[in-house]
Amino acid sequence: MSQANVPSSSSLPPGMQLRLAAVRALCFDLDGTLLDTIPDLAAAANGMLVDLGLAPRPVDEVGTYVGKGADRLILRMLEAAGQPTEEGSDAFAQARKRFHAHYRHCNGKEARLYPGVASGLKRMADIGLPMACVTNKPQEYIQPLLLHFHLRQYFDFFIGGDTLPTKKPDPGPLLEAAHRWYLAPGQVLMVGDSLNDAQAARAAHMPVVMLPYGYNEGRPLDSVDADAMVEDLDQLATWLELSRGLTPTAPSAKP
Repeated sequence: MSQANVPSSSSLPPGMQLRLAAVRALCFDLDGTLLDTIPDLAAAANGMLVDLGLAPRPVDEVGTYVGKGADRLILRMLEAAGQPTEEGSDAFAQARKRFHAHYRHCNGKEARLYPGVASGLKRMADIGLPMACVTNKPQEYIQPLLLHFHLRQYFDFFIGGDTLPTKKPDPGPLLEAAHRWYLAPGQVLMVGDSLNDAQAARAAHMPVVMLPYGYNEGRPLDSVDADAMVEDLDQLATWLELSRGLTPTAPSAKP
């Protein structure tokens, strides 16, 4: 699946009419889907390395380590800096403490909202669709980010990487979201930017659409098993409106 294969917003791609018409709620990933948080994550991860007497890594490289939660990011940063370790070790505990100290300070400072997110979420809320944020980011960082970017009001709840015993690509967080809404998994649409999101959705038997601008740990999305790719959340809102026989509303100025 490539960005060139993103269908036009003016019509639904083949097979999506019935899938989208059945959707009663949506789950959204956060990093790489709603917000570009790489600058903040890189600042925290490199601050951690400097505290440990190690050389910082390029921001683009740090971006390829994002997607499987903070602990995985810390481990990959240490490995890249020539100091590999394991979870549970004293070295990991020290690094983890330093990372979170930095991230609590910089969370949201350099992050940016992707185009179409605010307008797309508003249009989906206007349709009457409940929404949740399901991310591998630690829970303590989710609400401050959503509040900072004026997105919190769109979400019934959020599930972080440490909310449950499992995180994406395990289906547990998505199944928990469906359970909270008293919906079958097939009635919930997952919206993400990475293989983690697609694998979690497939394991949960949920439909899933991908956004082409996110992270996916630096790998192309061409081989990701998803139902469709959307250009942005405004395009998804248009598809959802069309699937319900509604005249698409004109998106407000992006973001």
